[in-house]
Amino acid sequence: MDGCNRGKGYKRNMTLICVDDEKWVLLDAVSMCRELPRVDEVKGFTDSEEALEWLKAHDADIALLDINMPGIDGMALAAWIRENRPDTAILFLTATADFAYDAFELQASGYMLKPVDRERLAAEVEHALARRERKGAESKVEVRTFGAFEVLVDGRPVSFARAKARELLACLVDRLGSSVTRSAVFAVLYEDALYDRSMQKQLDVVIRSLRESLARAGIEDIIELKGGRLRVRPERLDCDMYRLFSGDADAIRAFRGKYMNGYAWTGMNDALAARIKRPPAE
Repeated sequence: MDGCNRGKGYKRNMTLICVDDEKWVLLDAVSMCRELPRVDEVKGFTDSEEALEWLKAHDADIALLDINMPGIDGMALAAWIRENRPDTAILFLTATADFAYDAFELQASGYMLKPVDRERLAAEVEHALARRERKGAESKVEVRTFGAFEVLVDGRPVSFARAKARELLACLVDRLGSSVTRSAVFAVLYEDALYDRSMQKQLDVVIRSLRESLARAGIEDIIELKGGRLRVRPERLDCDMYRLFSGDADAIRAFRGKYMNGYAWTGMNDALAARIKRPPAE
C-alpha cells in the first residue's frame, strides 16, 4: 500500500512509513498521514519484515510504528532504524503505555496511544520534522542552579508541563553526569513512597513528560537513557554549578550560598559548594 501527496516548494519529498499488522488501523493511519501538509509520500506495511526490507533500500524521514506485531515487533524494528537509519524519526502509535520508557531509550520522537486523532498526529509529525531540521545546529543550553533551578535555550526559559519532570532534570544535573537507576530517581522524587507497579507507571509518565518538554525546546539530547539508567550529558550544558566545581572564578563569585532552592535532596552538593573559598575581588 502506498501513495503520495506532493506539496509545493519543498526541496525534496518528505517520506513517512506506517507499520501496523492491523489492516484497518493501518488504513486509517495512512489516510491521516496523507493529509499532512509537510508529508509528500506515505507508504504503509502490515508486515514488519516487509517494512524492514523496504528500509534497507530506501530512506524515510519518519517511521510510524505499532509495537505489538508478529515476527519483528515495533521495538526491534525501531532499534534497527536507530542503528542503520539514524536520521529517521521514530513515532510509536500503540495500544498500551507499557513500552513508553523503552521507546524513549530508543530516542523516539513521540509515543501515541490508539486511537489517535488527526490533531495529535499532525502535532507529533510536525515536531519530528522540526527536530530533523534542527539536527546539527546545537543550541546553547544554560542551566542555572544558583537560587532557583532554571534551564534556558538560547536565552529563553524552557517550560515544563510537570513539576516532577523539572525536578527529575534537576536531580540528573545534580548527579554531575553520573547515571542513576529508575529506582534511585524514584526515591529522590517521591521519598518514602512504595515503588510498586502503579508508581513505576507514574515515573514513566514523568520521564516521558521530561523528554517531551526537552524535545519541544530542541534539546532532548541533553539526557541519555540507556540500560534502564538515566544521566545528563554535562558536555551539552553551560551549568553554573559545573563551572563552580571546576574552579571558575566568575562562578565562585556569583555563588551566594543558595543552590536549587526548594529541593530537599541537594544537601551534598550544597555543602560542597559552600566550602569553596571565594577569590578576592578584582
